[in-house]
Amino acid sequence: MASFAPQIRIPATYMRGGTSKGVFFRLQDLPRAAQVPGKARDALLLRVIGSPDPYGKQIDGMGAATSSTSKAVILSKSDRLGHDVDYLFGQVSIDQPFVDWSGNCGNLSAAVGPFAIANGLVDGSSVPRDGVAVVRIWQANIGKTIVARVPISDGAVQETGDFELDGVTFPAAEVQLEFMDPAAEEEGAGGAMFPTGNLVDELEVPGVGTLRATMINAGIPTIFVEAEAIGYTGTELQDAINGDAAALAKFEAIRAHGAVRMGLIKNVGEAAGRQHTPKVAFVARPASYTASSGKPVAAGDVDLLARALSMGKLHHAMMGTAAVAIGTAAAIPGTLVNLAAGGGERSAVRFGHPSGTLRVGAQASRVDGEWRVTKAVMSRSARVLMEGWVRVPGDTL
Repeated sequence: MASFAPQIRIPATYMRGGTSKGVFFRLQDLPRAAQVPGKARDALLLRVIGSPDPYGKQIDGMGAATSSTSKAVILSKSDRLGHDVDYLFGQVSIDQPFVDWSGNCGNLSAAVGPFAIANGLVDGSSVPRDGVAVVRIWQANIGKTIVARVPISDGAVQETGDFELDGVTFPAAEVQLEFMDPAAEEEGAGGAMFPTGNLVDELEVPGVGTLRATMINAGIPTIFVEAEAIGYTGTELQDAINGDAAALAKFEAIRAHGAVRMGLIKNVGEAAGRQHTPKVAFVARPASYTASSGKPVAAGDVDLLARALSMGKLHHAMMGTAAVAIGTAAAIPGTLVNLAAGGGERSAVRFGHPSGTLRVGAQASRVDGEWRVTKAVMSRSARVLMEGWVRVPGDTL
């Protein structure tokens, strides 16, 4: 009779952050082989989430078969001066055997501060009995600082509240996030906010055409195109695109060729192995539509419309990092995002997405002829859904 290794259990917390969910770990709680980057860590997270799954359902894991719910986070106390916690994010592929470490998750960033406080990763002396705890987070994927302002009640993280976030069914406590100096320092892009040196480029995409595009490294590398140029209005919901194989192939072609222009990959063939970044999004001037919840969004409620794809599918709301890119680009006169919002200088923008609306602010200035954004600001919420241990077969690593 064959013998099989028993399951091992690992302390973990299942959390919602913004419009995403993920499995959170303390680095110290991972099996020793998975405490360092490499095949063992990736194998563990793939098995935890339930990937790769040729059925696309992640039934045998913690994932929920969408890019918003196929995520893992590893946190540890930070040795970096002026920071409390190091935050590493893994976007787990649903049907392929890989974990993409190339970018951050802005939504789950909202859960990092609450988790860190609750799990002893933040010095207790900096957490008030009542009020707001300021948690300085080192985002290890992109080498950036995020400042989280976490509400505290009676010495513990306050999770309940009346803050409503479109794309999340129930209200919760508000967590304010500041993404400091959000221009992403991507390999090949030279750390430039606009890696091509232009606010708008002519992007040639075989089979699609030549499109005007704003390619920006802020929050997460993002390629913005105009909705009208690719046959859309900017009011689309998921079903209008995710069931259209030709449309998804078109967006992937735009993403791949944009990634090459941004210096993120050397050729379009490398795009398949880098699904998390860059993002591709399309923008349009304000128009009225009905959100996926049935909530009406009036043209006067928003400054522009934005839709973005994540891991090859139209996102049900808006990725937090892409929201940072939207806010940053909107603050810089002349980008396609700024023009869709009416042009001119602005410090905040409210945009319409498939689930409703979101406001994001950004502080932009021009230094020595180059645009610089010192920070982008937005509010999310976070909540513990379950905590305890996650189990995987002992032969996983």
